[in-house]
Amino acid sequence: MSNTKQILAMLRSRSEGDDDMFFSIALQVAASEARQGHKSIAEEMRAEIERARARRSRGASVPIAFGAPRGNLEGLLELREPRYKLKDVVLNARLAQRMADIILQQRKRDWLREHGKVPSRRLLFVGPPGSGKTMSAEAFAGELHLPLFVIRLEGLITRFMGDTAAKLRLVFDETARRRGVYLFDEFDAVGGHRTSTNDVAEMRRVLNSFLQFMEEENATDSLIICATNHPSLLDRALLRRYDQVLEFEPPTQTQIKEIITSNLKPMKTSRLAWKKILEAAENLSQSELVRAADDAVKSAILDERKVVLTDDLLMRLDERREMRIAFRDVATS
Repeated sequence: MSNTKQILAMLRSRSEGDDDMFFSIALQVAASEARQGHKSIAEEMRAEIERARARRSRGASVPIAFGAPRGNLEGLLELREPRYKLKDVVLNARLAQRMADIILQQRKRDWLREHGKVPSRRLLFVGPPGSGKTMSAEAFAGELHLPLFVIRLEGLITRFMGDTAAKLRLVFDETARRRGVYLFDEFDAVGGHRTSTNDVAEMRRVLNSFLQFMEEENATDSLIICATNHPSLLDRALLRRYDQVLEFEPPTQTQIKEIITSNLKPMKTSRLAWKKILEAAENLSQSELVRAADDAVKSAILDERKVVLTDDLLMRLDERREMRIAFRDVATS
């Protein structure tokens, strides 16, 4: 049976309203029972803990907003409310299974730690633009009910010696303080080869600092996700720092059709001209396809129609393509 210290700790955590600590201690008690051969009791305890956690997650009738970064972190981290779940991201079966496994490890992280293991939390996303890397990071946050923090590289990287590494230190301190999903997008700006001919001593120091920070233990098990379109630019020393390297591919025509169809519900469709739609959707990202379909549904609603037409989709897909061109023009001007 559980010892007196565990009982006292459970009572203390309950009185203080610290549900996470209460459940963590309860899982430790369950593990202790299992080690003593009381497997049926341990399984029953774990089942009750899972039910209690599920009831707690459904209990809040009013959504509570995540706290935005303040102070020194205000220009470094951008808070985004997760809009997607794993089911909203269309991926090949192998990649979807690997992501589901990482989510399961994060959900059961207390159980893993009871046995001296930690969940996968340092991830590298590799793939071309529009293949679903950013959307998948958001899906991780949505599945785990965690805030998504995007590291703003323009605020992180400066020309002053030592300043970038100091700001990087602030970001990693925050991952240890506040559990969340932290996304380094376009990570090759930080993780480029230390031997690159166009590199400078300061960026080598930044990369060395990043490698060091990645090795540090983290009690919150915050997910650190680095995404890049150019894996060949990354320093080889980074690879052994990641728990998982996930490779993304652009949506196939079958996946494009699946993404659009699923996001047109519950509206009806009237014999959509898929050949034209697929041509218009080529090279657009999953999030762009989702938004185009959503805007097409809005057009039908405002026109008091129950059917989405091919022209609705073509117009919205063209708008997304024009937005991409406009942003590219701004970036090169």
